[in-house]
Amino acid sequence: MLLETLGSAMLGLALAWAAAYRLPHRLPSRTLVLPTGVAGALFGAFLTHTALGAGHLLVILLGAVAVSTASLSLLLRPAEGFRRRSATA
Repeated sequence: MLLETLGSAMLGLALAWAAAYRLPHRLPSRTLVLPTGVAGALFGAFLTHTALGAGHLLVILLGAVAVSTASLSLLLRPAEGFRRRSATA
């Protein structure tokens, strides 16, 4: 259980750092992005561990990465060049 927790936290942090490094113009500040990635990964590991039980380390880490990616995607803002006009304008 400790290995799952540490591994998922490290994966979430690495994923959040990579997202903040690659997409700084589309994400808020790093002080929000990094904890969001870690929290998403920990929640994903908890959710996957609860569903499958112990003994599935790689699947649990995969679930942690999936939930962390989903939570980080909620922070994305639209690109600068892409502006849609509303139907009433």
